[in-house]
Amino acid sequence: MNVDDLSRRIVVRHREAGYLRLELPTEICYPAAAAAVERGLREVTGVYRVTVSPAERRLVVRHDAHVCTAADVARGLKALLGDLPAAPGTVVAALDATLHDAGAKARRAFAGLRAGLERLRHPDAPAGSLQARLQPVLANALTEKAIINFLNDLVAFYLIRVHWELISQRWLKDPVKYGNAWLTTFYLVFLLVRYRKSIAKPAAQTAPQAETRP
Repeated sequence: MNVDDLSRRIVVRHREAGYLRLELPTEICYPAAAAAVERGLREVTGVYRVTVSPAERRLVVRHDAHVCTAADVARGLKALLGDLPAAPGTVVAALDATLHDAGAKARRAFAGLRAGLERLRHPDAPAGSLQARLQPVLANALTEKAIINFLNDLVAFYLIRVHWELISQRWLKDPVKYGNAWLTTFYLVFLLVRYRKSIAKPAAQTAPQAETRP
């Protein structure tokens, strides 16, 4: 809703010299807008007290009638309507739209990457060419398990590099003091080795079956 529509919906409930009570539209009756209206109207010359009650949709302004009129207060309020902070629901809706767009872009990017990997795994190469001979090796390297293994190794090397100074300068010199760090390290290595063994067993079981096929 624009500023003109909002200003027309502001109703004067009581007015006398130095006192003005207004009823505000529901659209601007939330804490952030109320705080902005209070701050803005206090800057109007002659206004010395502003109270906004969002739950009651009420705005009370006390001002010096010799310096400021009700019309001055109305003009100051209208000038604030266009710069009020967004309502919480509006912010959430905008955030949801942004996340939805980001998710759609990410899905398109992953789809393009997956299509590119599939083209690399299954190229249209002439039989007997170098590309055709390298195709099985490339296909095995681009499997999901191979990529996960590579990422796991990458994370392990990264952790070693980041903690190398601690390992060489502190952990090795005082293993009892840093026993918790060593236990954590051994446990992570145990998980990595167990994962490698779990994926090696299915591969070993399928290899003889592949050799016995006619």
